[in-house]
Amino acid sequence: MRFIHAGVPDPGMAHVFDGLETVLRRNGHEPAATPGEADLVINHLGMHRPRPYRRGGRGVFVVSVGSVSGLNHSVEELYPLLVRTLSNLLIVVAQDVEPQIAHLVTPEQAHVAIRHDPVGNGFFDAIYARIEPLATSRMVIDNIFEPDLEPALWAGDEHTASIGRAGRFLEELNLLPAPFPIEEQLSPREMRHLMLLYGIGGLSYGNLSARLDRQRFWMSASGVDKARLREIGRDILLVTDYDAERNAIRLSVPAGVEPRRVSVDAIEHWLIYRENPGVGAILHVHAWMEGAPSTEMQYPCGTYELGRAVADLVTAAPDPVHAVVGQRNHGLTLTGTSLDEILERVGGSLVRNVPMI
Repeated sequence: MRFIHAGVPDPGMAHVFDGLETVLRRNGHEPAATPGEADLVINHLGMHRPRPYRRGGRGVFVVSVGSVSGLNHSVEELYPLLVRTLSNLLIVVAQDVEPQIAHLVTPEQAHVAIRHDPVGNGFFDAIYARIEPLATSRMVIDNIFEPDLEPALWAGDEHTASIGRAGRFLEELNLLPAPFPIEEQLSPREMRHLMLLYGIGGLSYGNLSARLDRQRFWMSASGVDKARLREIGRDILLVTDYDAERNAIRLSVPAGVEPRRVSVDAIEHWLIYRENPGVGAILHVHAWMEGAPSTEMQYPCGTYELGRAVADLVTAAPDPVHAVVGQRNHGLTLTGTSLDEILERVGGSLVRNVPMI
C-alpha cells in the first residue's frame, strides 16, 4: 500500500512526521508519486483550523495527525475532531508533557493512549500497530447489479420476511457502537455528517442475512432503516457471488428497480456461507457477549481482511452453525440456522456497550 503526507504539521511535530515516515517505510510501504496513487493518507492537521482530507476514491484510508496540550484527553473530547476531519484514525500528540503521549481514536470509539519512551524506539511501532489494519486492508464495497432476479422472488420469500422481523427486533434494542451517548457530544450537523460518513445512522442496528440456497443469500442494504426492511432490491438484496477479479459483490435484482448498495459486510457473510454450508443466517450487531472470541486486529468494516478474520473464527468455533464471534472494538457476528433462532438464542444476552481494547 502506498502513502502520502497531506497538510502541514503543527510546530514541533516534525519528529512525528519523520517517525511515521520511517515506520511506514520500514514496514514495506512506499510513498505514492501522486495523490491519486495513494491508498493511505497521513493528513497533518493545523489544530487551530483542522481540515479534512477529501478522498479521491472510496478505498482510500485517512489517518489525521495533530497536537494537543495537557495530559488527559477523553474519547468524548476527541471524537468530534475525528468526525470533522473525516478520518479513519485520529492521532493527537500531547507535546507539553513528559513523556509525550499519543491519543488514538477510531470511528468505533476505541481510544488508546501510547506513551513515548525516550530510551526505547517502540513509540512509532506501537502507533503503526494501529495504522497497520488500514495500511494492509482492501475494501470490498463495489457492487455489480444484474437485473436477472427470477420474478417469483420479486416480492420476497420466507427468508426476507425473517430479515424484516429481525430488523424490527434490533430497532427495539437500539444498539449503537458507542460506549457513551454520541448525540451528547456532537452537534446535530456533526451527527448528520457522522451518519453519512460512517453509516452509523442506517447501520446503527448492524446488518442481517439469510441463506436462500447453496450459492446465494439475502442481505440488508447499506444505510437503510432496519425497522423497515421490505422492498426487494432496495431494502433487501440477493447476493450471488464475490467477483475477486473486480473485487466486487455480485447481486441479482428485479428488473426495473434502482437498487441500493448491499451492506459493507457482505464479503464477510459471503465467506462464512461459502465455508460453512450448515449456516442458515448471520446477524451482526453493535453489542457484546461475555467471553466471545474476538479478532486480533481492528480491520475497517467492509475490508476483505476483516471478513477473512471473522470467517476464520466462525469456522474454528466448536459449532460454526451456532457461533458467537467478536469484532475487536466494534461488535458481534452471530451465526444460526435462521435469524429467528439466533435472536431466540442470544437476544437476552447482548450487552449494549462493546468493550474497548
